[in-house]
Amino acid sequence: MIDKFTWRDWLSVARFVALHVAALTVLVVPFQATLLAWLAGGYLVRMFGVTAGYHRYFSHRSYKLGRGAQFAMAVLAQTSGQKGVLWWAAHHRDHHRHADEPADVHSPREGFWWAHVGWVLSTRSAHYDPRRVADFGRFPELRWLDRYHWVPSPVFGVAVYAAGGLAAFAWGYLLSTVLVYHATFAINSVAHIWGTRRFDTADDSRNNWWLAILTLGEGWHNNHHHCMSSARQGLRWWEFDATHVVLRALAVAGIARDLRPFIVQENRRRAV
Repeated sequence: MIDKFTWRDWLSVARFVALHVAALTVLVVPFQATLLAWLAGGYLVRMFGVTAGYHRYFSHRSYKLGRGAQFAMAVLAQTSGQKGVLWWAAHHRDHHRHADEPADVHSPREGFWWAHVGWVLSTRSAHYDPRRVADFGRFPELRWLDRYHWVPSPVFGVAVYAAGGLAAFAWGYLLSTVLVYHATFAINSVAHIWGTRRFDTADDSRNNWWLAILTLGEGWHNNHHHCMSSARQGLRWWEFDATHVVLRALAVAGIARDLRPFIVQENRRRAV
């Protein structure tokens, strides 16, 4: 489907490529070990915004937040530069309605690169049906943030530059943004092709342990497709789900509440 890109789509591709080129700044700034901390911090904090915010909260409502914490989570999610929380949640809900069917917005059955990044660069995904996210669309602050979705990410970048200078900006913002992008996108592509299947879901979702490490637990993707409402995606003791660990800590602190459990539907289970 990438071969059907319009000239506007190719402008999006050019901007996406420009970010990757800019991230090569890490090769020319003087290296210090502390830059790895900037990279890890910029990656982990914003990946948590993607997993706990965009995905488990706004897309699946797998736990509850107060209105202030909800807005803060939305801002944190959007520092990753993956558009607005309403846009993200609407498309993701559509994905689950049509997972790996012709109407799926990003199935690898339409091509690996389309699922990985092509769909998000295409103008065909620029809009969303607000009825899909009417539950969150009723909040004016979220509609405002969604409209100006491009603001939080550069503000985060400016803050990193102000705190650490050019080298920190290169490692903690530019490179970490690229890595967060591709780790997130790999859930749509890699996790529907390679891995194991504990549950006999109607789609191609897979559990992928190394992807789960990179995405703080999202790689237990077949588990998720079996019970998408759960705040927890790793089930067995060795299926580490860092996002769920942090959410439990937030629950203890009184910030998050009513974390929804994983419910196994035995009639859909397949032994592996």
